[in-house]
Amino acid sequence: MARHHNINGNIVPFTSAEETARDAEELAYANGAFDRAIADLRQKRNSLLTATDYLALSDNTLTSAMTTYRQALRDITDGLTTLDEVNAVTFPTKP
Repeated sequence: MARHHNINGNIVPFTSAEETARDAEELAYANGAFDRAIADLRQKRNSLLTATDYLALSDNTLTSAMTTYRQALRDITDGLTTLDEVNAVTFPTKP
């Protein structure tokens, strides 16, 4: 029995081959969830690091707290292997 799908507001029955292809697409998307989440996490982390880069210039001296904060940001993705771990990350507080 063919399943029906909502395609742009239209209910469309899929053939067996279309259903198999759609299932493969959905599985591929679901399997990529970790990669998308870790990429998003890295983007946020990189933005936070960029916002404090000026403090790390040679004519500035970083405080110990800022050095610790920046290192915590760089280490934030270490050891993350599951989507749940990525979703549970909390960013350090900027000093």
